[in-house]
Amino acid sequence: GTLSLTYAKHQQATRLVKAYSKAPLKIQRSFYPEGEDICHNAILHTAGGIVGGDRLEQSLHLQPETHAVVTTAAASKVYRSNGLTAKQTTNIQLDRHAYLEYLPQPTIVFDGALYRQDLHVELAADASWLGWEITRFGRSARGEKFLQGEWRSYTEVWQNQQPLWIDRQWLPAGEDLWYGASGLAAQPIVASLCWIGQPVTKELVEKARKLWQQQNSPGDAGVTQLISGLLCRYRGASTADAIGWFTQIWQLLRLTYRHRCVTLPRIWQV
Repeated sequence: GTLSLTYAKHQQATRLVKAYSKAPLKIQRSFYPEGEDICHNAILHTAGGIVGGDRLEQSLHLQPETHAVVTTAAASKVYRSNGLTAKQTTNIQLDRHAYLEYLPQPTIVFDGALYRQDLHVELAADASWLGWEITRFGRSARGEKFLQGEWRSYTEVWQNQQPLWIDRQWLPAGEDLWYGASGLAAQPIVASLCWIGQPVTKELVEKARKLWQQQNSPGDAGVTQLISGLLCRYRGASTADAIGWFTQIWQLLRLTYRHRCVTLPRIWQV
């Protein structure tokens, strides 16, 4: 599957000016719940899930002065593998003063899945990127654990040929990983939120930490100051807790750097 999106500024409005897709990937029509300067889009996987051997490629290009919110129409499912690794590659290019909020819905990795996801982000001067990744290992509702298979996540964010953040995660399934304190610690969900665009103050880091404390939810969470941004991690058992905390941080960043409130994507409310 292939998806290629290009956004451009036209008369103060952000427009999706190019959209090429090849099944099973598809882009739904644009929405403007926040006004025409911010374009909302949802990516749809028409096959309903990812199987061993699948290759999905996505590219997003935001031209100067554009602002887009991109999510997915539903949670992604990575099924038990037939021996082949499924792979998703996403390349993002943000031009001068462009701002992308890339917020896919959670991914459910079935026991026995073999999956790798690569994300590469290139930022021009004064561009900003917010992205999150929420992954559930095993179908927890039916008592499934991630005891067979493998999951890899590679993320790189660059600006002016300099790396701002490089993250490598590898989870080989098994008892040691599932129960180990340095692995999942018997928690099925791990999640990361990263915002990169401008230097973050210690006060903002503390506000993000307090948002987690005020939520009073079980699980582990942490906030780290990056070179030009912020990194938040979660490990626990509740997708709702992860999304709730991340959404509050999204709101905090919006108010701090864009001076406007968040409007949740319409597809989340369906």
